[in-house]
Parts: sequence; C-alpha cells; structure tokens
Amino acid sequence: MQKRINILKEVPKAYQAVSELQKYLSSTSLTAIEKGLIEIRASQINGCAFCINMHTTEARKHGETEQRIYLLNAWREADLYTETERAILALTEEMTLISQGGVSDATYAEAERLLGEHKLAEVMMAVVTINSWNRIAISTQLPVTKA
Repeated sequence: MQKRINILKEVPKAYQAVSELQKYLSSTSLTAIEKGLIEIRASQINGCAFCINMHTTEARKHGETEQRIYLLNAWREADLYTETERAILALTEEMTLISQGGVSDATYAEAERLLGEHKLAEVMMAVVTINSWNRIAISTQLPVTKA
C-alpha cells in the first residue's frame, strides 16, 4: 500500500470533532455490546478491515461472544440477538446503506417502539460516527495490525 495522508496531522480540528462524537457515545445509554454491534456491522458493510479488527477486539473485551461476532453478518438468520439488538442492527444497515432507499418506515417505527426517541437518536449518532471513521480509515488505508 502506498502511504496516504494523515487526517489528524493535516486537519486536526476536523479529526477532533469526530473524536468528540466518539467520546460523546460513551456518555449515552448505549451499552458496550450495543455500540460494538453497531461498529462491527457498519464496518463489515463498508469493508473497513482496520475498524473490524479494532471493534471485534474491543467487543470481546466487553464480553461479546465469538459466536455472535462470527454470525453478525447473518444476524437475521441467527436467534442469538435480542429484539432490541435486531432493531439496532436493522437501523445500522439501512443508515449505512443509505443510498439503497434510506431508512424504511418499518425499520424506523420498530426502532422507535423498542428504543424510544432518545435512545433512537443515540443509536443514529453511533451509526453516523462509525461510518465517518470507516470512511477515514478506508480512504487513508489505515493498516491492520496483528494482535
């Protein structure tokens, strides 16, 4: 891989703004497991190896199981995720794939029913944040490091 721009070095204020979004997420009602599911699933969809590696490692530290991590890209066919987690995953997918029709009324309504407006907003901000990080990591070709 050819060396690419260092966003933090070139536009530190912009990088810091995204970092502040990430810090905000730690003060929300989202559990570490819920955040991990959002971060891993969006990173899988976006093909961000750097973020998949980082967030699966973090998820394990927070008690996520190997089985649930391995099955995350097929969560609809696995009975390992709660109703709330399934709503979060559906919203994550539709927001990440926004150009494929946006967030459906059904997905939004189910997420709002299960999460309430405030937690729904928190989930949406978590999805926005990881999609920002994915785009930075992929565009700058951040390397995956061995564990």
